[in-house]
Amino acid sequence: MDLSAEEVRRVCTTALLRAGVPDAYARLQVDLLLEAELRGRPSHGVLRLARIVERIRNQVTNPSTTGEHIWEGQALLAVDGQAGLGPVVACAALDAIEERARSTGIAIAAISNNNHLGMMAWYAERTASRGSTLLALSTSEALVHAWGGRRAMVGTNPIAIGVPAVPRPFVIDMATSLVSMGQIHDHARRDEAIPPSWALDRDGNPTSDPHAARDGAIAPFGEAKGYALGLAFEILVASLTASAIGRDVRGTLDATEICNKGDVFIVIHASASGAMARGIGAYLDAIRADIPADGFRSVAIPGDRSRSVREARLRDGVPVTDAVWTEIVALAEA
Repeated sequence: MDLSAEEVRRVCTTALLRAGVPDAYARLQVDLLLEAELRGRPSHGVLRLARIVERIRNQVTNPSTTGEHIWEGQALLAVDGQAGLGPVVACAALDAIEERARSTGIAIAAISNNNHLGMMAWYAERTASRGSTLLALSTSEALVHAWGGRRAMVGTNPIAIGVPAVPRPFVIDMATSLVSMGQIHDHARRDEAIPPSWALDRDGNPTSDPHAARDGAIAPFGEAKGYALGLAFEILVASLTASAIGRDVRGTLDATEICNKGDVFIVIHASASGAMARGIGAYLDAIRADIPADGFRSVAIPGDRSRSVREARLRDGVPVTDAVWTEIVALAEA
């Protein structure tokens, strides 16, 4: 079914309020879930709301905290997320390091004991729209097989980058896996086959069955190089946050485990960024104006497609499956 963005926002917010989430935090969490839906990322959208509520009920998520902040020097903020809602803890940390970076030039938040961040492009665009550059890293359960391996050993370990540009920031958001586990779950919910290049089953064989893929391992993007990047990001985050690593990471895919992955945000505030914003925008337009290769209608910049999808969904409605919406409505009416 197609629903207006405001209807999705209203019902999802009500569901979180009924679960005991403070109003401002509920609205922030829903903003992120809805933005994922608007941008065509349902794997990070409202289908996650029921698990968020269940985690609150199981007392492995604390809906009322922004985390504890300790400055370890002028530019490094250590954050104990206190099992808070991922976006709430993350935004509080970002606000703190954005302010600090205006005087120091750069500031880092190393976040432990925090829940799932959701779509990381949202944070990158938020910071870049305020005139600073963001590099964001996060880890996950071991869901990706090593290059040449058969078992899940490494996280999907996404990276997001936001850079100020005119008329809008340059933003990328990508997992270091070929796809996210959220996409696998989304295909499983829809009973849609996946390309066999996406994942291995529990025996280490390529599979087109998303249900079998959930018990197996996702492929790294970019073969050996993507595997190396994902591994490097995981080690970097763990070294800064003292969070769990590899197959010891828990809590982003279930409703009963404390989440023990790590997040790192690096904010850079440089005078050159403001001066270059218009030039970067012109450069991106020059790339878009390039002659498309055979089989391509146009040349795009990362984020172009999602912005186009967003405009269409604001106009025509947000597609949500009947099963997911029925579950959300029941939570809002509980």
